[in-house]
Amino acid sequence: MDFTLPDEHRMIQEEVRRFCEEEIEPIAQEIENEHRFPQEIFDQLGQLDVMGVPISEEYGGLGGDTLMYAVVAEELGRVSGSVALSYVAHTSLASKPLELFGTEEQKERWLTPLASGEYMGAWALTEPGSGSDASDMDTTAVKEGDEWVINGTKQFITNASEAGSVLVKAVTDPGAGYDGISTFIVDPEADDGFEVTTIWDKMGLNASPTCEIKFDDVRVPEDRLLGEEGEGWKQTMKTLDGGRISIAAISTGLAQGAYEAAREYSKEREQFGQPISKFDAIRDKVVEMERKVERARLLTHKSAWQYDQGERVTKSSALAKLDASEACREVAEDAVQVLGGYGYTEDFAPQRFYRDAKLMEIGEGTSEIQHLVIGRELGL
Repeated sequence: MDFTLPDEHRMIQEEVRRFCEEEIEPIAQEIENEHRFPQEIFDQLGQLDVMGVPISEEYGGLGGDTLMYAVVAEELGRVSGSVALSYVAHTSLASKPLELFGTEEQKERWLTPLASGEYMGAWALTEPGSGSDASDMDTTAVKEGDEWVINGTKQFITNASEAGSVLVKAVTDPGAGYDGISTFIVDPEADDGFEVTTIWDKMGLNASPTCEIKFDDVRVPEDRLLGEEGEGWKQTMKTLDGGRISIAAISTGLAQGAYEAAREYSKEREQFGQPISKFDAIRDKVVEMERKVERARLLTHKSAWQYDQGERVTKSSALAKLDASEACREVAEDAVQVLGGYGYTEDFAPQRFYRDAKLMEIGEGTSEIQHLVIGRELGL
């Protein structure tokens, strides 16, 4: 593959970078401190036509590819992990499955407003007791006449409190194992029995809402079943391949932002009569940060490119997610160290990158699960 971005991708990158620096970066710490979801930012991203980058223009998207989407996610992560996280959950988890598995009617009704940025979307898989074993779910959907009745609890669901639609995984055949899981489209506004019970305060990423949601006899018509009954787990595996690319892209962006802060500070800060970048300990640390960021970006772009070629990306996306998320945490930690006492204050971004980075090693499958996935792909 060619590691130089195509002209169209670079133009989108430059446009999004300008927007990030002008509109998001100035409020990035403020929205974290306030634990405020910045709806105005997502409204503007919709106006920029990037809320549905990898979605067909027919359904309100930009018609771009996964590589272009990864580039946008990285640029958002470079200034705000929270904005980037809500963005990718909306795009790869809440929107893309509708395009991949939905009927024409479902795409027109549910995908178009998501891709055009009319409202946010969410995807509900994880439960309080499931964790890494995501298939171990207690949420059920029982057929009654021409309706499905959903009951259960979902945990750690990004955007649920802001969403206009939620894709929900539920057990429809308790005795069928993986083949007994199905996906449903839930309307939080119109469907009685849907409730956001908790919005979590977190170590970082507090401008991106992470919610517990409950379903108490939520009734949805038959046309809210996404794909066929029993296809929910296969859909989930396909969705998570793209989700790992998303987290890898955010991680690369967070690492890039932390690295840039450390590099610039090291050239400006003087000790003992010279910039601290002239000292071997600092110079070597910054060089290592650059190496890790570039490696993470290359792995991410490779997996995105393979996805766009229709290749199987289970291994490459897990490799990208594993490497980029760990590089992100390491680079952010080193950035705090380079800035010293200033790095520990909220006046400088590295502390925010550092706190945000940790989730990248947990969400969309922990680092331990990525090792498991990669091991299986290697036949181990």
